[in-house]
Amino acid sequence: MFQTLRLIKAKYDAAATTDENRRHWRNADDLSANAANNAEVRRLLRIRSRYEVANNSYAKGLVLTLAHDTVGTGPRLQMLTPDNSVNRHLEQEFSQWCRNVRLAEKLRTMRMARAADGEAFALLTDNRALPSAIKLDVQLIECDQVTTPDLSLKALRAIDGIRFDGDGNPVEFHILRDHPGDPLAGIGFKYDRVPARSVIHYFRADRPGQARGIPDITPALPLFAHLRRYTLAVITAAEIAALPGGVLYTDAPANGEAESVEPMDLIELERGMLMTMPGGWKVSQIQAQFPTTTYGEFKREILGEIGRCLLVPVNVLTGDSSRHNYASGRLDHQTYFKSIRVEQSHLEAVVMDRILEAWLAEAAMVPGLLPKAIQPTLTQRTWMWDGTSHVDPLKEANAQAVRLASFTTTLADEYARMGLDWETQIRQRAKELALLNELGLMPESTVIDEEESDAEDQPQNRDTVAAA
Repeated sequence: MFQTLRLIKAKYDAAATTDENRRHWRNADDLSANAANNAEVRRLLRIRSRYEVANNSYAKGLVLTLAHDTVGTGPRLQMLTPDNSVNRHLEQEFSQWCRNVRLAEKLRTMRMARAADGEAFALLTDNRALPSAIKLDVQLIECDQVTTPDLSLKALRAIDGIRFDGDGNPVEFHILRDHPGDPLAGIGFKYDRVPARSVIHYFRADRPGQARGIPDITPALPLFAHLRRYTLAVITAAEIAALPGGVLYTDAPANGEAESVEPMDLIELERGMLMTMPGGWKVSQIQAQFPTTTYGEFKREILGEIGRCLLVPVNVLTGDSSRHNYASGRLDHQTYFKSIRVEQSHLEAVVMDRILEAWLAEAAMVPGLLPKAIQPTLTQRTWMWDGTSHVDPLKEANAQAVRLASFTTTLADEYARMGLDWETQIRQRAKELALLNELGLMPESTVIDEEESDAEDQPQNRDTVAAA
């Protein structure tokens, strides 16, 4: 028995084009990721995003918050080689090098650039002026400089500013010698071909095959414009209601007895002053018919929509938690802190591991810096970031004690939550206790016997209490 094949037809409302949704979907296209994010599109998004960040306090605060919460004071290296003394030595040397090159500051700038520009680039170069044996430096460049002025449309395996190999790996970056927006830039836009091993490209790929980034706040740019226009409209309405602005009109017929008044003439008025009108004319004040009472609610809703594309809750974006209780505030922060951990992991893989690899390669060439018996690798390391402070330190301390007592956590994990090295903290605590003991400041520990404790809990009669 043969089964009859049936043609199944399916219809989706979202796939149907009607008179109602035609205008809404008119900008939809089927371009590839790189075609949709071509050089001109990225340039327009970049300059508009920079303008908004430079002139909108909420946009500026948003990118600063992301940079501070993601990078903070910078990641700390923790080596995991079998030799603890080697670990401490390398951690101290790398920490000093990070301070010399101001790495934490540069990482914050890279995070801000990714939010506002869409991507950030860093060059691994030599800086002979560094006060350390390792001359490796991290030089930041704006994404405007990474471009290929003479890129042909027929060029294979090449995107504006980047050339790839057959496996899709970057081979070289084309970096302009001068910024294209610099008035003193040379004519012709000369560029250098820099090997990919010397370039760090930090961006978020939203689509497979995407080679260049667009600003993180791209979906929020129209919303920022709406918020600014609404704010200006509310302010204008309030000013109209507060100032004696109006229109002169007359009930007299044309060529009547009303005095002659120049059409569209303006009369300057002062606040709190009495006025006299020309004969036959009346004044009508402009009424501010505007829903100013809903301004605060609208502003909060649109800011919540703006922050959503970056997983930032509205109380973090506005810096105001007055409408949140303790539970809702903590709940809103959970997804935000998770997104911060994801971004930190991205920074580790794309930026920090590349920097550490270059640092270890140069450290191996410095006599006496690395022991000959141990050659550290990237697999023998971990990164620690700033911890997040708890709203209620007492509750967090009690929860921490319970986790340690129930063996559901370790000291290393608990110190890592605070962005601290557990070995360093324990050694410091041991030094403090030894000094307290040496100076005789160590308090005597009071041990209560269980039977004595039970006896104290028993009720006593009045005679016993009186005798005591």
